[in-house]
Amino acid sequence: MLDNLEILVQAPVITVDLVLNGLLLGAIFALAAYGMALVWGVMKIINIAQGEFVMLGGYVAIVMAGYGLHPLLAVPAAAILLFGLGWVLYYSVIFRIVDRDLFISILATFGISIVLQQLMNTVFGGDVQIADAQLGTVFLFDGFVSLAQVKLLAFALAALLGAILILFLKRSRLGQAIRATAQNARAARVLGIDTNRVYAATYGLNAALCGACGALVAMAYTIHPYIGLPYTVRSFMIVVVAGLGNIGGVIVAGLSLGAAENIAGFVFGAQYQLAFVFLLLVAVLVWRNWRLARKREYLK
Repeated sequence: MLDNLEILVQAPVITVDLVLNGLLLGAIFALAAYGMALVWGVMKIINIAQGEFVMLGGYVAIVMAGYGLHPLLAVPAAAILLFGLGWVLYYSVIFRIVDRDLFISILATFGISIVLQQLMNTVFGGDVQIADAQLGTVFLFDGFVSLAQVKLLAFALAALLGAILILFLKRSRLGQAIRATAQNARAARVLGIDTNRVYAATYGLNAALCGACGALVAMAYTIHPYIGLPYTVRSFMIVVVAGLGNIGGVIVAGLSLGAAENIAGFVFGAQYQLAFVFLLLVAVLVWRNWRLARKREYLK
């Protein structure tokens, strides 16, 4: 570990490479976190199946690449298919847990995640797969910094989808209904908003965002049936740090997590990269609990 830290000090260009690649990765984390923030803020549900939706989007890209189609086409295809799946899951399972205890939502969505995980393991096997986008690499600083073009493209698409989501929530009638329901569901019902339809659309949008995210992950990184949990943990941590309804904070937290995780993977070793994510989650939760305790003291 000390040797790796010494390398970062003596060769700053390596740090630049790690940070830039981490920022590209963080944009994908932020895209998945958009959906979790939406569901949590509107429906008061913590969706443990978040990462499994990302995984399903990745397998849409794998299947399309297997049929000779360019994986980029999987981004809109995965979003559409996952929106449909999210809609079906809402009317079959999720509507039963809205307005119930938060722990019930965790148990229900955890069950969904296990079913999806095992289903994909049965259909596609447990091997790591990638959807080859057949794009090149950009080299900077005399070749010391390398950025895969597919990662740059994934970054741009993630930013575009985030901007589209913000505009949708601000300008469209459904988006305004979602925002109204998030502020006060009972008042929204009194004003004639079909909150059940709003919840279904919200859960579908979450799944669609994760599906698009998964297609980007399959092209830029790798996909396998057990990749879901790390993405769920990352999404949860980003939302906790950023706060509900803070899209800008989600972006900053996602980019920061990507950069920090990439540097930690280099310093501690790739085998400890996920362990760093889980330890960071514990630290974030302790920090948030301390802040809440301080606020309660001020209110006394």
